[in-house]
Amino acid sequence: MGCTRREFLALASVGTVAGVAACTPQQDSPHSPSNVEHDSEAADASKFKELAIDSSAWSYDEENDVYYQLGLTYCLEPETETYETLAIFVPGAYFTAEKNGETYTCQINDRSVVGNFTASTAPILMPINAGTLSAQASPTVYGFEGLGPYLDAGCVYVYAGFRGRSAVVDTSSGSDELIPGGAPWPAVDLKAAIRYLRYNSDALPCNPERIFVFGFSAGGGLSEVLGASGDSQLFDPYLASIGAVTHNAAGEPVSDAIAGSASWCPVTSFDMADAAYEWCQGQYATEESRAEGTWTQLLSRDLAATYGAWVNEMDLRNADDAQLTLDETEAGVYSMGSYASALLDEIDTAATHFVKNTAFPYTYTPLRLEDPTFPGDPNLAASRAADAAVQDQESGAAAADGTGEGEAGKPSDEAPSGTLGVAQVQSIVYDTAQSYFASLNEGSWWINYNHRSGAVSVSSLRDYVLHLRPALLPSSAFDCPDRSSKTNQLFGIGDESTLHFSSCVSQAVDAGAEAYAACDDWDEELAPAWAEDLEKVDALETTMAQRVAMMNPLTWLSGHYEAYGQSTVAPYWRINEGLFDSDTSLCTAANVVFALRKYDGVKNVSHTPVWGQGHVLAERTGSPAANLLKWVTSCCTA
Repeated sequence: MGCTRREFLALASVGTVAGVAACTPQQDSPHSPSNVEHDSEAADASKFKELAIDSSAWSYDEENDVYYQLGLTYCLEPETETYETLAIFVPGAYFTAEKNGETYTCQINDRSVVGNFTASTAPILMPINAGTLSAQASPTVYGFEGLGPYLDAGCVYVYAGFRGRSAVVDTSSGSDELIPGGAPWPAVDLKAAIRYLRYNSDALPCNPERIFVFGFSAGGGLSEVLGASGDSQLFDPYLASIGAVTHNAAGEPVSDAIAGSASWCPVTSFDMADAAYEWCQGQYATEESRAEGTWTQLLSRDLAATYGAWVNEMDLRNADDAQLTLDETEAGVYSMGSYASALLDEIDTAATHFVKNTAFPYTYTPLRLEDPTFPGDPNLAASRAADAAVQDQESGAAAADGTGEGEAGKPSDEAPSGTLGVAQVQSIVYDTAQSYFASLNEGSWWINYNHRSGAVSVSSLRDYVLHLRPALLPSSAFDCPDRSSKTNQLFGIGDESTLHFSSCVSQAVDAGAEAYAACDDWDEELAPAWAEDLEKVDALETTMAQRVAMMNPLTWLSGHYEAYGQSTVAPYWRINEGLFDSDTSLCTAANVVFALRKYDGVKNVSHTPVWGQGHVLAERTGSPAANLLKWVTSCCTA
């Protein structure tokens, strides 16, 4: 069993370190993962030689000075080359090249400098474009559009395909066989790609210890999993099944740890996602699935209480190393306490920053993004552009609840840079800060603005949620009673494309079945259906509970979980979230941040809650790409 950092330090102070050695976070170099055994197979230096990059196969974009290779298979036994291949884009200055027909033979130019980097110090950036964890295909054609900022900054850009939340049929291969998908395959495939890059690091102009992964929504959650789970043995059977690299040509182990994880509005930690959503938002809603007399309203109440008890077991801590807890009220609701206060502090700080740094008149435009379109695959960019006009606008419209009507309103076509496919609704213009906050307080006073100091404070989480972050998702939104969510797909197995996965929800349903039976909409088959799904194992005989754990960054970051300390955790983290985001709870990002700030070996955690933005690539100023690159550069030059 794992232990918390606080428990470990307490035990160490009384001389019992030997008894809790398994709880110590690993501090291995990314090139020397301790979980890779030096067995006879690992000594076979030639095992992965067919995965070596062909230095004579580079293509060249002369106009933009970019060398690139497409369709590089990153494991020995891929299920599909549509998804388990990658593309590499390299700034031209990093190579000296000799033309040989249609391609170039490239050698690393050790004297080259691009931006703040040289050929030996350049970081590798890897995007995750699947905000809903749909499969990410590898590029089949080259396109420079969007790559310029990353390459001009001196980064090597790698666009890796991976399998998504569901099993798929690879029609491009002509086969009708079902290719395994779902948890944990998205993480497995990207780990294999990371190992492939390290295996070939001598042929690439880069520092192989500087790999940064970035994503949005569930893709951001996947980026966090990769940041937290470096070299975790939980993934070994899956990596072995596709022939992922385990050692280099010298027989030395190869790591899948990364240097940094960046995420926007991450959706993750699915073991408690439903309970967190009900505690943060659902318990304050009274309509539809949370209407009086429905069994899902009772479930919402029970899940909210379960979350409060869970928080008190987590040993989450603030900057002063004080434990964050929730207090149970007489009504059995956990709505107050230091944990709630910490969340309120983040909201107040973000709102204060907003008003102090916003020029009025201010135009508020509710926006919502389904999937980002980071560059690298021109096919994807074209398809996302075609679909942009039909993106769902419902969430964006509802996110405007409580903002009132400004003194003037007009449509706006503006959207954050790099967010192709953003849905938006009519904008509202506020002439002054006073008119903005007066509009928010229309009907009831809940947010305070001090004009002289510029400080803003919110009266309670309940008021904040009801006005700006309402529960737009139904009760038990992630593990739906009818198994209809995209997260239910993520934990499907083979032909059973959607399955229940949450033991938290299952336990609540089982415990509350007698009370729920008094509701007309209760189905007595639900409790056994949840229990049966949780007993199912995938093709590698992995349990549902372990699959859920493998898609949760807290599995390795919190002493609440058994795998705590049993991975190489990324030292650098960037987590941005929109405070008007109703697609996940406010707790999702906060819990990861709380855990990271107390995890030994983590050097920097940049957490930015953004007032006035919802489920988008939330930034306070500037573009997502420019801010990401500035952060990567700061991590590499710190």
